Amino acid sequence: MKRALIYGILASFFFAFTHVFNRSMHLSGGYWMWSASLRYLATLPFLAAIVWRERGFRRLFQEIGQNIGPWFLWSTVGFGLFYASLTYASQFGTSWFVSASFQITIVAGAIMSPLFGQTLPWKNLTMSVLILAGVFVLQLSTAFTAGGGEAAGTSWRILIPILIAAICYPLGNRKMMIICPPEISTSQRVFGMTLCSLPFWLILSAIAWTRSGPPSTGQLLQSTIVGLFAGVIATILFFKATGLVRKQPKQLALIEATQSGSVVFSTLGGILILNDPLPSILGFFGILLIITGMVGGSLISVAASPEMHSRLDEQGAKTLEK
Repeated sequence: MKRALIYGILASFFFAFTHVFNRSMHLSGGYWMWSASLRYLATLPFLAAIVWRERGFRRLFQEIGQNIGPWFLWSTVGFGLFYASLTYASQFGTSWFVSASFQITIVAGAIMSPLFGQTLPWKNLTMSVLILAGVFVLQLSTAFTAGGGEAAGTSWRILIPILIAAICYPLGNRKMMIICPPEISTSQRVFGMTLCSLPFWLILSAIAWTRSGPPSTGQLLQSTIVGLFAGVIATILFFKATGLVRKQPKQLALIEATQSGSVVFSTLGGILILNDPLPSILGFFGILLIITGMVGGSLISVAASPEMHSRLDEQGAKTLEK
């Protein structure tokens, strides 16, 4: 569990580059469809090199061939719809605001547990609701700071695509964890999902070319950085973390909650790199609620661990008696 937790927090750090650089590309005039599609197109060669080194192509392609429909469907949901929606939202708010609002995914991940034959993690869900309350406070802080109906409209333009992204990401990830056998490594799964979502990105690239022409050199460079940091390093770390606790719904909900850390990293990155304005006092309170929800979820899982070990000890004693 500790290793999964470390992987999750490290993943949140590298995921933060997504929000900072997506905002940076928008401010420099980059079209959002290019920002979204280039990230995954740039990721593909890095992942291919990793899988080639593992000599995992043959086993992966056999697996995709046996379940080609689910692979393409849930890869498009988990990568395509997720990231396109998130990138679209980055046009309308600071990097820390988009990152914080995306923490709705923690609530979505917890609520989805029954869909996969798992019990609803009520205690963790309580902390997730606290995180959701923090996101709501952030929305209020932006409305109060800017004022007027235009600010409210902008908040909805951020919230609706982020809600779509927040549902698609854990849904696609969990579906693929079920589809993939244990023999498929994390890097193989990430490469396979990136490859199977490629038709979606090619279509998005064609639309972007028609609407805005080719991407700039700066957008290509920043997309490559996002692809390496978020698409390769962060995604593999996060999938490793969720894979370690895939059969434990409470721990799985906690690992998904570690992505709240990207709020802190995105806030620091946005302020230091993009000169983003500091959150208001109300905004800081919203971020505090989100972090409290994350820490509270960790404490709940740690508190549950002794009970789990006690049950395992009892089962071991009964086995010895027999």
